[in-house]
Amino acid sequence: MKFILALDQGTTSSRAMLLSEDGHVHGLAQTPFKQIFPKPGWVEHDPMEIWSTQIGVANEALAKAGAKPDAVAAIGITNQRETTIIWDRKTGQPISNAIVWQDRRTSAFCDQLREQGHGPMIQQKTGLVIDAYFSGSKVRWLLDNLAGARARAEKGELAFGTVDSWLIWNLTGGARHVTDVTNASRTMLFNLHTLQWDDELLALLGVPKALLPEVVSSSEVCGTTAGVLAGIPIAGIAGDQQAALFGQMCMQPGMVKCTYGTGSFMLLNTGETPVMSKNKLLTTVAWRIKGRTFYALEGSVFIAGAVVQWLRDELQIIRSAGEIEELAASVPDTAGVYFVPAFSGLGAPHWDQYARATITGLTRGANRAHIARAALEGIAFQIADIIEAMETDSGVPLKELRVDGGAARNNLLMQIQADALGVPVTRPANPETTVLGATYLAGLAVGYWPDQETIAKQWQADRRFTPQIDDKTRRTRHAGWLRALDRSRNWETA
Repeated sequence: MKFILALDQGTTSSRAMLLSEDGHVHGLAQTPFKQIFPKPGWVEHDPMEIWSTQIGVANEALAKAGAKPDAVAAIGITNQRETTIIWDRKTGQPISNAIVWQDRRTSAFCDQLREQGHGPMIQQKTGLVIDAYFSGSKVRWLLDNLAGARARAEKGELAFGTVDSWLIWNLTGGARHVTDVTNASRTMLFNLHTLQWDDELLALLGVPKALLPEVVSSSEVCGTTAGVLAGIPIAGIAGDQQAALFGQMCMQPGMVKCTYGTGSFMLLNTGETPVMSKNKLLTTVAWRIKGRTFYALEGSVFIAGAVVQWLRDELQIIRSAGEIEELAASVPDTAGVYFVPAFSGLGAPHWDQYARATITGLTRGANRAHIARAALEGIAFQIADIIEAMETDSGVPLKELRVDGGAARNNLLMQIQADALGVPVTRPANPETTVLGATYLAGLAVGYWPDQETIAKQWQADRRFTPQIDDKTRRTRHAGWLRALDRSRNWETA
């Protein structure tokens, strides 16, 4: 039996899964790694720990399945996006910790770009708004703040990559320095229309072209592994949210998925034409397969599942993430409490990098259960704001939201989400849609599956959540949310 090995390198853990042709998981391994917070608003990872945990779980997944590397038909990679790594081309050693997508240290530089009037040009070329979220300003910061880095980069001695590039470099023993179109489209350096690195953007952000990886399709053989897993073709690459869109079988324009992870990310398939948002959403590459490029509108919520981690680790009102559903369900509503989880600013459609988390409406009668329920509602309200913007941009009303990710297992959150949206929320039978997306992209490239129609038949629904509140109640709750949102805005500059 042949398998596809999927590597899922996330923000808080590295995972690996070994899947067969029917989508069945034969081996699974997962390892968390350290989150580094050097200063307020700074978030870093150790690139060597990312690599060691990822190759470790890959070997563990194979061992659990009793499989050897020659049983793997291809490797598919999906990864946390925007996280920025620069390393030495000769030694393969990173020159610093990775700057994580959540990091806000480049906010002031992004303000300067915006004040200088570069916003419209950047959006037209990249589909992105100017924000510290994306990789470009992070690359600049590293080059400007590490001794000798810029000179070495200009000489071609250094390599930049998002996490997919870093993994492939290591998997191939330094033979391949590549990224795919989905990850490239998250850098603020890549032109959506030409599908190439853009010289004007590189000059504006001060990024030497010699640093950059080759851009490849999401589904093609782009390298072969060396080392302990030698001889396996690397055939699928997609940023985690694009992989989830593909894994959810949202292959037709108008289909929408939302992934609930550390952050929460919603993508709307817009077909083979990029749609530029007028409501502060992002335009991004969804995938490129066999010469055809599909695009998506995306709304990004920076903090979703991470708010549950905060309640567990910092506030300590729950002992495990799974406890929040029972605690929040112990009260019928939030008793007027609202929780805006803007720990890292607000993403789409608000884009306020100076907003901060806020809990409002507290009275003496409020308790930890109300705060827990308000945290879940805060996730759902952020998604509802994005859906409203997507409907306005696309002109197509939402009929169904397909959901996945760790927090999608929370039945109460999914019901709250359906109530906030006023449309059904559907959870798939196989919740591993991000991994499935990477698996399918890799398998299609090597002929493991003959076509997309074959894999589309594997998608099945697990549960469908329908709205249980009326429109008046929905509007009242959302109005309260908007008032709370206003309290969180511009907090750092207030």
